[in-house]
Amino acid sequence: MKRDVSSPLFLKKTKNALLSFTSTAATLRRESPTLAAALWIAVLLFCTAVSTGAQCLGPGAPTTTQTKCLTAIAIPGNPIRSFDISWVNPDRAEYYIADRSNKGIDIIDTRHNVFKKTIGGFVGIKLNGAGTAVDNNHSGPDGVTSHGRWLYAGDGDSTLKVIDLKTGTIVATLSTGGTTRLDEMALTTDGTLLLAVNNAEDPPFATLFTANGDDDDNSVTLIAKITADPSVIPSGFGLSIEQPTWEDSTQRFIVSVPTIKDNPTGCNYGQNAPPNTCSGAILVIDPTNLLTPIEKVVPLVHCGPNGATVGPNSNVMVGCTPNNQPGDLETTVINAKNFNYVDVGNLTGSDEVWFDQGSGRYYTGSSAMPGAAVLGVVDGETNFLLESIPQSSASHSVAADSRHHKVFVPQVAPKKVVGLGGDVTGPTKDGIGGVGAGICGTTNGCIAVYAVPRAEDNNGGEGDHGDHSDGRD
Repeated sequence: MKRDVSSPLFLKKTKNALLSFTSTAATLRRESPTLAAALWIAVLLFCTAVSTGAQCLGPGAPTTTQTKCLTAIAIPGNPIRSFDISWVNPDRAEYYIADRSNKGIDIIDTRHNVFKKTIGGFVGIKLNGAGTAVDNNHSGPDGVTSHGRWLYAGDGDSTLKVIDLKTGTIVATLSTGGTTRLDEMALTTDGTLLLAVNNAEDPPFATLFTANGDDDDNSVTLIAKITADPSVIPSGFGLSIEQPTWEDSTQRFIVSVPTIKDNPTGCNYGQNAPPNTCSGAILVIDPTNLLTPIEKVVPLVHCGPNGATVGPNSNVMVGCTPNNQPGDLETTVINAKNFNYVDVGNLTGSDEVWFDQGSGRYYTGSSAMPGAAVLGVVDGETNFLLESIPQSSASHSVAADSRHHKVFVPQVAPKKVVGLGGDVTGPTKDGIGGVGAGICGTTNGCIAVYAVPRAEDNNGGEGDHGDHSDGRD
């Protein structure tokens, strides 16, 4: 029998049940903190179930794909209009999303699929001069990454925020000396070095920091500012540097650069159709060589990349996008040792890209596809596109939990709810929602949760369920 969750009788019973939960939890908190925590998770799951409509419906929840829409997690506060990079720490079973709409980092429990908290203290959404659209270059939070108990996030005022996840507080704020956002970032595997970029400065630059690794106390310090030679990224044209990622076998940071000079010779920096518009490159950065840290500039072919993530065999996927170079129709996978590359066809427009060792697959936040935004799924060994799943407009962020076999994709609220920046995909019967509302079960936006196959289910082998993934904007 289907319950009417809006009926007075159901709501009265719900209130009484929650009062009983609260009383029991108070007793358990004194006698058994572990049982009390489990009970509160049950309460959160119950509240989520009665506060949303049917989830995982419509084009964003196909029944024929291997990647299945599992549920959707509501974020308390303002409807989601603007967000940036996301990250998963599988050791802590936590997902982090840079939520500008609510001026903080939202934390999701990836084991139980419930919202935990928002860590505030960020500048939030800043609008353009006309007040009509989000000014990404000054909004925050932006890039985010973590290691152990430490979370690092960039803000719209060019500062790095260091967050102690044990206390849930910002313990340090460090300026990079810019006037625009501190954006994409990456950590070394041991968590002791952090590279973060000011992508909107002119010329753009990266900053190398010491990071906390597994230490209990914060000691993050700024080491060096890194800029590319003007012959590669000239100033005065609004060119940028995007996502870094750490490649462990070479002990180098690999950094996506959307546009470089003379790639090919005589190209321009305007948004004209190729071959007139310059392609991008990757920078190879050696953090131990502070005198000349940029070891190599590797030009790409027909690719203006944003995101970067390390996959198997020292391969790095970079998220090419027509937003940087009109006509981009592929996604590039390049080897960090020999710089040979292959293209993944029929997939482009990616901002954040993520390799998940749990499934052996790349996942892409492809918000600038020629048709509409999709979650792209690419086999990590063959580099073949496996499937594309429709998402809400601007769904450019993605991260996976390699241990719990889930992928998390933020969804914006409909344009009729939040204005410019909202979902403009085809409306549902109410004329308000779209793909995102079908996934979320609400018109406030959400975090979509997709179940993914295990690596051993894909190839019969025992998958590596550790995590060496990287995220982007």
